[in-house]
Amino acid sequence: MAGRTAQRAASIERLALGLAALGRPAYINVGRDELPADRSIDAMRAASWEVLDRAYAAGVRWIDVARSYGRAEEFLAGWLADRSPAGLTVSSKWGYAYVGDWRLDAPVHEVKEHSLARFTQQWAETSALLGPALSLYQVHSLTADSPLFDDVELQDALAALPVRVGFSTSGPRQADTVRRGLSLERHGRPLFTAVQSTWNLLEQSVGPALAEAHDAGAHVLVKEALANGRLAVSPPAPVAELAAEHRVGPDAVALAAVLAQPWADTVLLGPAGPEQLHGNLAALRVPAVPGLADLAEDPEKYWTYRAALAWA
Repeated sequence: MAGRTAQRAASIERLALGLAALGRPAYINVGRDELPADRSIDAMRAASWEVLDRAYAAGVRWIDVARSYGRAEEFLAGWLADRSPAGLTVSSKWGYAYVGDWRLDAPVHEVKEHSLARFTQQWAETSALLGPALSLYQVHSLTADSPLFDDVELQDALAALPVRVGFSTSGPRQADTVRRGLSLERHGRPLFTAVQSTWNLLEQSVGPALAEAHDAGAHVLVKEALANGRLAVSPPAPVAELAAEHRVGPDAVALAAVLAQPWADTVLLGPAGPEQLHGNLAALRVPAVPGLADLAEDPEKYWTYRAALAWA
């Protein structure tokens, strides 16, 4: 495609570190064996700092967290204060509240609410921890039927933020959400200028909408590039074969496939430890991976499978 969608290099500048797997003891990713055995707060803080150190040393300059990622914002804030790293972009998200009480066996780990009250509370919490380091604040898992679209007060509060405003998406109708969200305006200007969506070799349905978003000038972030670990732990045969050919792990091939998408401005990594981070970064050594479009599952099937993953 022409214009902004011309071919792009798979550079370290396009990678970001997400702390979803390191900010809380339980998550729905598979293949988390690298986490500390006891998963105490202190152990998880140390693990997150080690991965942050390794990622920064490798050249990663974007860190993504969320209010619902347990203590991820707190861990990041401590690391920022201790290390004083230069040149970082920090993004966070509001909308889900973490309610897991730091338990692996919690009956409920997070609760979603897109209301002005939730936003006001969580913006204050995020600001207190991350302050001027924050560059982008996103609505967490916006859907096309979210009450946000009819809440003018909430929209005005978002429009008044001193940082860039975006949203993330989930579910089989991500494309509808991307298009509706990016068409929303306040005071003659787009409310959202960034979008973070799930795209991977098993779930490719949002791709055309993200290409449209990119071409319109929105910053496109891709999450769950490894399908919550599925593509690393039990990769389809074509992915495993390419990994063997290039002498990398299947995670690197899956990430290279995302980096091959010209509309993907920032691709999130979600490692559980330094070894996984090292394996992920090998994606930069993999030549442009073809689309492998035939690996894509039906979106309804994909998201039903994801919803059934256990928190562990």
